[in-house]
Amino acid sequence: MILRTITKSQKENDELIGASQPISVVITTFNEQDHIEGVIESAIWADEILIVDSFSSDNTTELASKYPCKIIKRNYISPADQKNWAIGQAKNDWVLILDADERVTPELKIEIELLLQTNIDCDAFWIYRKNYFMNREIRYSGWQNDKVIRLIRRNSCRYNEVFVHEEIQTDKIKVSKLHHKLNHYTYKNLDHFIDKMQRYAAGAALDYSAKTTKITSYHLFLKPVFRFFKHYIIKGGIRDGLTGFIISVIMAWGVFLRYLKLKEIRKDYEF
Repeated sequence: MILRTITKSQKENDELIGASQPISVVITTFNEQDHIEGVIESAIWADEILIVDSFSSDNTTELASKYPCKIIKRNYISPADQKNWAIGQAKNDWVLILDADERVTPELKIEIELLLQTNIDCDAFWIYRKNYFMNREIRYSGWQNDKVIRLIRRNSCRYNEVFVHEEIQTDKIKVSKLHHKLNHYTYKNLDHFIDKMQRYAAGAALDYSAKTTKITSYHLFLKPVFRFFKHYIIKGGIRDGLTGFIISVIMAWGVFLRYLKLKEIRKDYEF
């Protein structure tokens, strides 16, 4: 009887593992030759890897072509537009969306694989990120609770149409969270950080235009000062040392630049 029970249990486990739901990984790229191999290798276990590239001028697609990936080139409009289109090209019901500067850790991989062997009653999952900048992990500075919805049902989830900080719309779906984190190598260096903040500010100016009337000293001075205070003091950036100070200053500068660019768009040169 014991032997028969064990054999039956093993058979049930085998059937459970065999019934694992397939998953697609979607990665949108533009000039990511420094990151593309790392992110693909961290996701090589997936049933499908789909690269949607915005006509990179570096070796991104050449490096990606060494792996079993499907590569599609498409003109870029906005991050939300690109990801929404890419989600629709995935062949599997479950999709893991990655940026090129992210890595799936072995622990997260196992958690996702085990999850896919169950009856999942959610449409999407939050995944926390462990952020790295200037060769160190950032434990505070407002980045300590960084999370993104990245594991989704293909037909249930889409991003909101904004130019920066796009996120999966959650008003009509059921969302849970995973326990293990993505590694996020967020900025290559200071120049990359500053360049990205400039692009974010340009996009944010468009996003904030409809809800911002007259731009005053409140927007150009008080809001940046509070952003610095928030990251450096409230969120503990001071505990990240010089790196935390640098992050807080650049984040504050990004807020200032957002409203400055909005003034430029409106051709408003009065203070």
